[in-house]
Amino acid sequence: MSDGPKQQKSFDRSIVEGALPSAVWKIAWPTMLQNVIGGIQGIIDQAMVGHYVGHTGNAAIGVSIQIFILVIVFVASVFSGMGVLVARFAGSNESNRVNQVVYQAFLTAVFMALGVLAPVGYVFAPWLLEMINAAPEVQVEALPFLRTMFVFSIGMLVFFMMSGALRSAGDAQTPLRLGLMMTALNVILNVILIRGLGPIPAYGTVGAAMGTAIASILTCVVFALLLFSGRLVIRFSRTMSFRPNWSIIRELFRFGLPTGFQGIVMNLAGVFMLRFIGALEFSAEAQAAYAVGYSQLFALITWTSVGLMGATAAVAGQNLGAGQPDRSSQAAVVAGGMGLAVAAVVGVVFVMFPRPLFAVFALDDGVTYELGRQLLGYLAVSGFFVTVALTYTGALQGTGDTRSPLYISVVSQVIIPIGICTYFSVTRELMPADIWLAIVLGHMARAGLSVVRFRQGRWRNITVDIGTAQV
Repeated sequence: MSDGPKQQKSFDRSIVEGALPSAVWKIAWPTMLQNVIGGIQGIIDQAMVGHYVGHTGNAAIGVSIQIFILVIVFVASVFSGMGVLVARFAGSNESNRVNQVVYQAFLTAVFMALGVLAPVGYVFAPWLLEMINAAPEVQVEALPFLRTMFVFSIGMLVFFMMSGALRSAGDAQTPLRLGLMMTALNVILNVILIRGLGPIPAYGTVGAAMGTAIASILTCVVFALLLFSGRLVIRFSRTMSFRPNWSIIRELFRFGLPTGFQGIVMNLAGVFMLRFIGALEFSAEAQAAYAVGYSQLFALITWTSVGLMGATAAVAGQNLGAGQPDRSSQAAVVAGGMGLAVAAVVGVVFVMFPRPLFAVFALDDGVTYELGRQLLGYLAVSGFFVTVALTYTGALQGTGDTRSPLYISVVSQVIIPIGICTYFSVTRELMPADIWLAIVLGHMARAGLSVVRFRQGRWRNITVDIGTAQV
């Protein structure tokens, strides 16, 4: 492969010069679709393991993924700092700086995967399973699965990093295409490795981890080839040194670490809410209603909102880099409006058709359904606040204010909902509606605080420095 005279693909200037709704939507819809595909992939994995291994295998994957996501989300979130730099330099049309930032992020991702996640995850996997009180029979299935995911985490970590880099640079379709390829490979490999095929033995639960590992690594190889080919808006060169650029790496962690800690805060908040649900009179039914209503059905809104969050971050960051902060502000408003439209449609479906929705999960009668129907009513309202919160979070992160979302998350997702639930559990018997209300009020606070913080406009004065000049 030659570096030759090939020209690097130019940045899409419509993001900083064209209509903002088109710019936001251009980046948002591929990310939304990719999120949906990722969710479907997880469902397929669970279904296949459940069919060929049984409920113990499903439980093993469930607890392992919970642990793995908590760790990988923190590590991957560090690269949100890369997104800040890429968007800023892409907006100012500085391709060399974009390439340098992404290459240093790539080297950092490889080191963190091979030098940190692989050895530490392998050694501490048994302790992590003990920490969450996984049943002994579940630990037997979960341990090899979790160790495989950690040891071969390089594929997932590098894929997340490179996908985020391209989206920040204005290209969301390449990550979508490669994500589709990775999903297809994963499904094919799972069919072979979970159940066995010909001379290949049945690996059962660990086969699902092997399939994910192989698919993600192969996808990253293709990703790297494209980066060296010059066909993308980001380009690597064979002349690039393996030597770390500490000025760039320092900026990566400066902007990225707060987002990583935010991910931990959000996951811990979910654990605390599950503990309150477990203390209810009909705890099993309430947990099932929560798992389906909040974790599965409400994802219809969160998947959309996360796509809009990424789009807002890229568009706001690029326009700030282009010296057009007013367009950055307008991008948040446009994305928020799109999210509200989706939340309204999904909310109507929640209120009008709760029984058919729960019937998909065979939970359309009894106490579980009644609790689930009640929860969906609250979530229909909460959806409006979540989508606003996430779009404005994206605007803050994309322009470089990554600390504020962390502080806002602590207040809105930990202090407020846990405080409300604690108050009711102390003063009287805690009811399911109390928990549902706490969720809504937490989302409301997050939306309000995010909007207020963004409108203060302090992000307009945030600079980035990678050692040679400031932007």
